[in-house]
Amino acid sequence: MKTMKRNKCYLAGMALLLLISACKKGGGDFLYKSELLPITVTGFNGSNEDLVVKVGGFDFRAPLQPNNSFNQRNTYTFDAGEHEVKLVINEKNTGKIVLEKNLKKAEGAAQINFLYLDGRTSPMPEKPAIMAEKISIIYMFQPTVTNYTEPVDIVVGKYFITPQVFEEVARAKNVKPYEFCAPITLPTFSVARQDYNGVMTSVSFVVRVYKAGTNIPYIDGTAYSWNALSSTAPKPSASVASSKLYIFTESPAGNVMRFAARLEQ
Repeated sequence: MKTMKRNKCYLAGMALLLLISACKKGGGDFLYKSELLPITVTGFNGSNEDLVVKVGGFDFRAPLQPNNSFNQRNTYTFDAGEHEVKLVINEKNTGKIVLEKNLKKAEGAAQINFLYLDGRTSPMPEKPAIMAEKISIIYMFQPTVTNYTEPVDIVVGKYFITPQVFEEVARAKNVKPYEFCAPITLPTFSVARQDYNGVMTSVSFVVRVYKAGTNIPYIDGTAYSWNALSSTAPKPSASVASSKLYIFTESPAGNVMRFAARLEQ
């Protein structure tokens, strides 16, 4: 009987040790709640590679899939006396490091938000909350055909078709290629036929790309031409409140410059 009791105590002790060991890294550890570091990784992987997220000695449960948005959560449990840990994100097949960051226990929950596109890593901005009767848009412009390198203004407005008049509503100024602009905010508006200075006309929601500080299309002086209606960056509905993020590229049709959305969120 005593031998049986000793065996039960031994097995119970071993089970407790195994439980502590299993909970030590990367899991829900109810024994070490004060040492847990919640980690959230969000953004967009615009490459053709799986991205692996490593924190200390463990990997996140699944890689960040190619050409997809991601939102993954995990936890890291600090050892006694451990105050920070390194997070590393790398391409699974090549090992190329995409992002490194030291996470400090004293700073609490970690939020990692990034865009990986064309071999570049950059912050992924937070979209503004949707506001009643407002449209908010964040743009990144990628001049992949012309390789334009100067800053541009991204100009949002209404194009009145019959009088052929463009009316500017809002503008993001001095936007560098391959960087996000600050949010553009404008009121929603109707595109139904309406009166414009005594003329009944249809209205189009148009987003133009100008040379910075001007009303001149950025393609001026190149082999490409500009169409008043079709040379527009991607945009949401004009009449519905929304908050959108776009990455758009050049996609000319013949010599007429057009654009295509590479990412819409």
